[in-house]
Amino acid sequence: MPKPQDLLVLRVSTALPETATSIDSPGASEGLRGVYGRLADAVEARLRAILTPERLRALSASRFARPIARRSARAVFDVVAGFTHSQVLVACVRLGILETLAHEALSVEALAAHTEMRAERMRVLLDACVAVGVLHRRHDGRYTTTVEGRAIKGDPGVLAMIEHNQLLYRDLVDPVALLRGERAGATELAQYWPYDGEDARSGLKDPEARRYSELMAASQSFVAHEVLAAVDLSGRRRLLDVGGGTGAFVEAVAKAWPDLELELADLPTVARAAGERLQRTTVGDRVRCHGVDFFKDPLPDGADVISLVRILHDHDDGPALQLLRAVRQALGARGTLVIAEPMRREPSAERIGDVYFPLYFIAMGRGRARSREELVEFCRRAGFTRFSHPTTHVPLQTSVVLAHVR
Repeated sequence: MPKPQDLLVLRVSTALPETATSIDSPGASEGLRGVYGRLADAVEARLRAILTPERLRALSASRFARPIARRSARAVFDVVAGFTHSQVLVACVRLGILETLAHEALSVEALAAHTEMRAERMRVLLDACVAVGVLHRRHDGRYTTTVEGRAIKGDPGVLAMIEHNQLLYRDLVDPVALLRGERAGATELAQYWPYDGEDARSGLKDPEARRYSELMAASQSFVAHEVLAAVDLSGRRRLLDVGGGTGAFVEAVAKAWPDLELELADLPTVARAAGERLQRTTVGDRVRCHGVDFFKDPLPDGADVISLVRILHDHDDGPALQLLRAVRQALGARGTLVIAEPMRREPSAERIGDVYFPLYFIAMGRGRARSREELVEFCRRAGFTRFSHPTTHVPLQTSVVLAHVR
């Protein structure tokens, strides 16, 4: 039988992740974080001592600890088998199953005929989709989409990333070789993003610029929503979005703040395409697009807010600091920089900030996911003096740091 104190430690350990969400928030005091950190370390040390293979078996048989043991086993297996879950989703999206089931519930046989697949194989795929949570199997045996499935089907950004991630999966076939830098030849992601270096940026062709911008724009709407819900732009006169791509973010800003002057700066090829796209919208006349290489050319001045939306993490430390200094110079005597991107060590977003993006940037060959503390330190070195940390509703999509001049 497990000891009562062991059961207590297990119960405390299950509460720690939820507690960390509030303790690790930007507004929590250093003292509170220190107390929590020492408690977490003590619990982790006790867990190491009690969770031997023999005791794990005993705990799984205990009526009191069985739910904890089952939850731990499920979490471990989810990590071990996670790649199959993602590939199930790829198959589901490529076969158009979410789109088809958005209109009516269908049987295995109907979906098999629709996708030209054997019924027994289609049943395997559909039941796998039920297990990962994107489909629901009705009492009559027909299948329909869940809330999560409908959310995926209705979000072009998620659909684009599901397909784009196939490049990353191929780069991660040998993760040790990738981490050691021993992979032979250029990675799939390095070939997909060819604009590294001054020559590549200046020679960027329209198809390459369009491919980059369209992928970013596909997921920009929910990022813009998060940023605009967290950042108050009242009293501001002009916003410059640096690295603004197709202009999806400034378009969202224009609709939310009709009196704000708006500018966009990106590589000439990208800025030209953004200007053409924005002219087809209702806000096109309000946005000035500047074609600049922000590692060579000065940024347009006159803005009192400059935004870097998913830009800094694309660059190594040296170029990132160079860009921050250019932003600081463009702001002049007074202004605010908005940094919006997924960040490391963000409560409830660790799997994207500490797993997905760090590996993605290694495969890409440049860039780095950074924590709030790292971003603040970089901004200090660039000349910013004051910082604030608005809270976003979904840190999985983006977090925000504001860096102020005066």
